[in-house]
Amino acid sequence: MFEQSSRHVASYYAHACADHLVERDALEGEHDTEVLIIGAGFSGLHTALRLVKAGKRVTLLEASRVAWAASGRNGGQAILGWSCDMPPLEAALGYERARRLWDGMRWAAQELRALPSRHEFDCDYRPGHLWTSVLPRRVGLLTEWQHEAAHKWGHDGLRFIPREQLSEWVASDRYQAGLFDPEGGHLNPLKLALGLAAAIEGAGGRIHEQSKALGYREEGGRYVVTTEHGCIRADVLVLACNAYLDRLDPQLSSCVLPVGTYQVATAPLPPAQAAALLPNNACVTDNQFVLDYFRRTPDHRLLFGGGCTYLGGMPRDIAAATRPFLERVFPQLKGVELEFAWGGHIDLTLKRTPDIGRRGDLYWLQGYSGHGVLPTLAGARAVADAILGQPDELALYQGLVNGRFPGGKYMAAPLEAIGKAWYRLRDSL
Repeated sequence: MFEQSSRHVASYYAHACADHLVERDALEGEHDTEVLIIGAGFSGLHTALRLVKAGKRVTLLEASRVAWAASGRNGGQAILGWSCDMPPLEAALGYERARRLWDGMRWAAQELRALPSRHEFDCDYRPGHLWTSVLPRRVGLLTEWQHEAAHKWGHDGLRFIPREQLSEWVASDRYQAGLFDPEGGHLNPLKLALGLAAAIEGAGGRIHEQSKALGYREEGGRYVVTTEHGCIRADVLVLACNAYLDRLDPQLSSCVLPVGTYQVATAPLPPAQAAALLPNNACVTDNQFVLDYFRRTPDHRLLFGGGCTYLGGMPRDIAAATRPFLERVFPQLKGVELEFAWGGHIDLTLKRTPDIGRRGDLYWLQGYSGHGVLPTLAGARAVADAILGQPDELALYQGLVNGRFPGGKYMAAPLEAIGKAWYRLRDSL
């Protein structure tokens, strides 16, 4: 559906990782493997690393470059939970099974902090996430989640920040209150992906870039995947393509809607000014329906995002489209140079619940709905464990039913855009 490329987009992340971008050979000729994973984003990389460390022969195919899509372009916020929050999960699974998913999310937060030192790479991880309220009427959402997280889900480390203390966290008058989570954090997502890729190859896994899967078929109890210049057979097939699955599996792709998101990065600010914007260096999100999110980088920039599009494209000028929202939060940055502006596509599900499952020896991970840094790791553990003979956690995800978007191929995006416009209007009233 979307054009893919041999080059990463001109993002701040690609700039910061310029010395670490390694080109990998395309798949050529005929090959054989135990587990074939299509898609070298977070879902595919985390799944591959767990499997190759368990002794499996693993091959990844990537149509473009490692983490070329959302995994290498996102806001870099490692926030506990899913886009849908807990109520839909509990409604679908019941409390006990939903609690197991939540415990898996807390495991993912701990695992993400451990991965860089375990595999000897750096991803600029910094601890702390601040969830804020713009509207007075939504301050109650913060305190309600603090109480529910502690008494229902066992997550008792959240700290409520009243308005009079917010200046110690974020230099903006826009917010009414905040809720700080020390188990969340932020990072350079492309550095994380490149570190995972190197760890996979160091453990014997294989990654082929510029190797778009043109189709797959079952043959003799195995899966056969063809690319432009090659063919590979596998006992197990994992589809980790997310918004770029498209015609490779129409049944699965009908359950997700590609949505464009974008963000900007300022030029480096004076260190004291950057530190004053976010004194505790936590990443920040708000609880508007169409949220803003932002954080500091190690080289003293502000990364800021929040816009989205539903009809396939991006704003003609991402920087110009984003600047008013950045300056609404930080009027002291009016006119600041925006050195980088970039975007990409994420995949929404209708209920914003993750879509992770299996049919026989075919597995898939998709539908993170814009909230995937930690959920991809939790989902990858479920899929990898199932491949290794322990399917219990994957069965939890399979209890979440994600239907097709109403309107079909041509009307789903316009209908969703109309709905989003209504919620945006409601936020502004």
